[in-house]
Amino acid sequence: MSADPPAEPAGPPVDPAVDPPEDLARSLLAAARASARAGRSGRGQAQRRRSRYAAAAANAAAGSGGGFSGPAPDDRDPQAIGDTVDRLVAERGWSDDASVGAVIGRWPDVVGEDVAAHCAPERFADGVLVVRADSTTWATQVRLLAPVLQRRLDEEVGVGVVVRLEVLGPGRPSWRKGALNVPGRGPRDTYG
Repeated sequence: MSADPPAEPAGPPVDPAVDPPEDLARSLLAAARASARAGRSGRGQAQRRRSRYAAAAANAAAGSGGGFSGPAPDDRDPQAIGDTVDRLVAERGWSDDASVGAVIGRWPDVVGEDVAAHCAPERFADGVLVVRADSTTWATQVRLLAPVLQRRLDEEVGVGVVVRLEVLGPGRPSWRKGALNVPGRGPRDTYG
C-alpha cells in the first residue's frame, strides 16, 4: 500500500528558507485582496444582489416581514405622520369626532369672537354639542342664534354630524368641599 502524497495547500508555495515571514504575509494578503476583488466585480456582484432581493421577496411572501421593499412605494417605507393619522381616524370611525374636535379647537373662528368670549363648547356625544355660556343673558342669546350656529356647524363638519346644539347657562356654585360631606339639603338661605 502506498500512501498518497499530502495535498499542497492552496495559494503560493511556502518555503521558509526562501520567503521571510513578512514577505509571506504580504503575498497572502495580496492574494486575499485579489480574490475579494474578483468576487465583488461584474457578474458576481449582480448575482449576489439578485439573490439578496430574491431572498427578501421570499421572506416578504412568507410573511416574515424582513427584506427589502423594492423601488415601488410600500407599507414598509417611511410614511408621513399626517397620512398615517388620517388613515387611523378613518379605520377607527373617528372622522365625525375628529371634525367636531377641529371645530372646537377653532371655536372663535366658527362662531365669532364676541360669542366665543362668552360661551365655550363643553362636550360632544351622540350628535349633541353642549355649549356653556358664562351668564344667563348670553345663554339666551346663543339659544336665539342656534339655527345660525347649526348652519355654520353643518358647513364646517358636514350635515348630520351635529344633530342638536344644547346651550347651558352658568353652573351654580358647589358648596361641597373635600372628600367628606354631610348628607342633607345644604345651605337653606342662599337659594330659597
